[in-house]
Amino acid sequence: MSSVLDEIDAVEPAPDFLSVIAGAKSAFLLSLDVGTSGVRAALFDDGGNEISGAQVTSQRNVAAFSDLGVLDADAILSQVVEAIDDLLATTIGNTHRISLIAISCFWHSLIGIGNNGRATTPVLSWADTRAAQSASFLKSHVDENEFHQRTGCRFHASYWPAKLHWIRHEQPATFENTKQWLGLSEYLCQHLFGTTAMSVSMASATGLLNQRTCEWDANSLQALQIAPELLPEIASDFEHPQLRPEFAERWPALSEARLSMVVGDGAANNIGGGCSTSDRFALMVGTSGAMRVVFEGEPPDSLPPALWSYRVDRSRVVVGGALSDGGGLFRWLSDLMCVGDDPVDLENRLAALEPDSCGLTVLPFWSGERSTGWSENARGAILGLTQQTKPIEILRAALEAIAYRFALIAEALEGLTGDATIVATGNALRSSRAWLQIIADVLGKGVLLTNVGEASTRGAALLALEAVGKIETLQQDSLLIEETFEPDATRHARYRDGLLRQQEIYDRLFKSVSIP
Repeated sequence: MSSVLDEIDAVEPAPDFLSVIAGAKSAFLLSLDVGTSGVRAALFDDGGNEISGAQVTSQRNVAAFSDLGVLDADAILSQVVEAIDDLLATTIGNTHRISLIAISCFWHSLIGIGNNGRATTPVLSWADTRAAQSASFLKSHVDENEFHQRTGCRFHASYWPAKLHWIRHEQPATFENTKQWLGLSEYLCQHLFGTTAMSVSMASATGLLNQRTCEWDANSLQALQIAPELLPEIASDFEHPQLRPEFAERWPALSEARLSMVVGDGAANNIGGGCSTSDRFALMVGTSGAMRVVFEGEPPDSLPPALWSYRVDRSRVVVGGALSDGGGLFRWLSDLMCVGDDPVDLENRLAALEPDSCGLTVLPFWSGERSTGWSENARGAILGLTQQTKPIEILRAALEAIAYRFALIAEALEGLTGDATIVATGNALRSSRAWLQIIADVLGKGVLLTNVGEASTRGAALLALEAVGKIETLQQDSLLIEETFEPDATRHARYRDGLLRQQEIYDRLFKSVSIP
C-alpha cells in the first residue's frame, strides 16, 4: 500500500528516519495529549499498543480558566516539556529510540503573535465567551446558514470569526500589533519544531476553513476583512518536521523523531475510543462534553443547525455537538456544596435518588452554550429550589440536565446516521457509574464503557501509525468493553418529561433575550 513514507522521501530524503521505521519490529511513537486541564504523554509500539509503564499525566490548576476561558501558553509549553522529560526519564524511555511524535490538542484556541515572536494575547479558549456580542453581530450581517455549510461552524464566541471581530473592535492596539494568529498547537509546534503550519484537523475547528477544499475560506476572510497572511499556512501531508536542535539535544531518544500528526482532541478521542465509523457515537465527558461520529470522505450534504463538522484528516470528517459544561461543572458543584470527599459514598448517594425526583430544573450553561442552541445569552440556572433542597439533589439534577443536552445532540446525529451504538470515554464518566446510568436512562439506549483510559492519546497514535503505513486499519473492534449500562424504560419515560420541561424553560429564557 502507498504510505506517507514515500511522500516524506519524495520531499526530503531522510534515510535514518526511514530505516528506523522500515527495519524495526517495534518502532516506538510518543503521543501527547494537550488538554485544557493537563498534559498526557505515552509511548506506543508500531502496532498501536501502549507501552506498559510509559505514561505520564500532569494536571494543572484550571481555576483561572474556569473564570475567564483563557490560558497561559508558556505555562502549557513548560508543562509539555516537563511531561516529556518525565516520560523519557523512565527506563523504557532511555533504552528505545523513538521515531514518530503525534499530538492531540484541544480545538478552537486562539493566540496572537507579534513581530518579535512574543504572544500579544493569552490563549483564548472555547470557554472565553467575551466575543458573544460579536457572534450576534456576525449573525445579523452574514448568511450564517451558508457559512455553516461551508465551514462546519456556527457564529459563536468559541470560534475564531467572533473572537477576531471582538479583538479588532475591543482591543484595536492588540489586533494591530498581531502579525499572525495561531492556535495553541501551532504555538507549541513553533517552539518545539520551528513550524507554525496548521494541520487540517486543527484548522477545521477555527470556523475559517472550507471543509471541502481544506483551504482557508475566502468568503469568510473577505467578510471579516482578515488578510490571509495573518493566518498560518495549512500543513500538507508531506510535512514531518524534526525537533529543534535544543530539544533534540535535550531528548536524545527523540533526536531522529518526526512529527507525524497533529489532530484535534475530539477527533483523536473518537479514533482512540473505537468510534471510527458512522455506526458508533463517541460520548466524551472531560472538563466539557461532546458526542461525535466519524464519516469517511466529505461532510454531510446538509449539516443540521444543531451540529458542527470538523476534519479528522483529509479523508475523514467528524460531526457532532459539544457542551461547554461537563465534568468541570460536576467538580465545581461538588466542591462548592461540600457533598463529601469519599467518592464511593458520593456515588452511592447519587445512585440512590430517584430520576427527576427533586423538583429541580437545571440549565447547565455555567460556561455558556454551544450545541444545540448556540445561544449567546445562555447562562446557568437552578430552578425549583426550596429550603428543603439538599446539595446532593442539586448535583444529581445537574448530571441529569447535562444528560438531557446529550439527548438533543444524539437526536440530531441520528438524523444523519440512523441508530448507532453509544461508546463512552473520558475520565469524568469513568469515575461515575451513577452518571453513566443516568445518561443511558435519558437516552433510552445502552451505553458501552471501553477499557481505554486515555482515548485521545491513543487516537493520535493510531492515526500517526496509519499515516506511515504501520497499521492498515484503525481496528476499532479490538477494544474491550469494560461495562454496559442498560436503560430502564420507566426511568426513561420520566426523563423524557424532564427534558421537555428543561427545553420549555430554555425557550422562554433565551430564545428572545438580548445580551446585557
